[in-house]
Amino acid sequence: MVMTRPPLPPFDLATATQKARLAEDAWNSRDPARVAQAYTPDCRWRNRAEFVQGRAAIEALLTRKWRREKDYRLIKEIWGFRENRIAVRFAYEWRDADDGWFRSYGNENWEFAEDGLMRRRIASINDAPIAEQDRLFHWPLGRRPDDHPSLSELDL
Repeated sequence: MVMTRPPLPPFDLATATQKARLAEDAWNSRDPARVAQAYTPDCRWRNRAEFVQGRAAIEALLTRKWRREKDYRLIKEIWGFRENRIAVRFAYEWRDADDGWFRSYGNENWEFAEDGLMRRRIASINDAPIAEQDRLFHWPLGRRPDDHPSLSELDL
């Protein structure tokens, strides 16, 4: 039985936007096993300066990430799309072990297999320290509420 992960390529604006929101929701769960299931078994990643391949490596990377990045809240926004590729920009806020707050900004390039699983993810990310009073992402941990402002609305 062939499993698919809709929406499937080729993408249009609506399906690319839906794919980005589904990814955001999964990442905001902070569940490495759940997130890893969106990728092909041999998916290749570049995350910052780290290169990994396969779901087990993705799950391990995310486990390390969310141990370090406390109170993680993410917003993704579609930047462009074509056929089986989507580009997103994102920002997330998190706190480190010393209670310092950060906003991380980045871009991701995604390539999908025909079944809708991501087979390549290339991410460039920069961290900026912020004061706690400058935080903008205040929803309860988990899925961003539908009425929360987007990156564009926040002028980020």
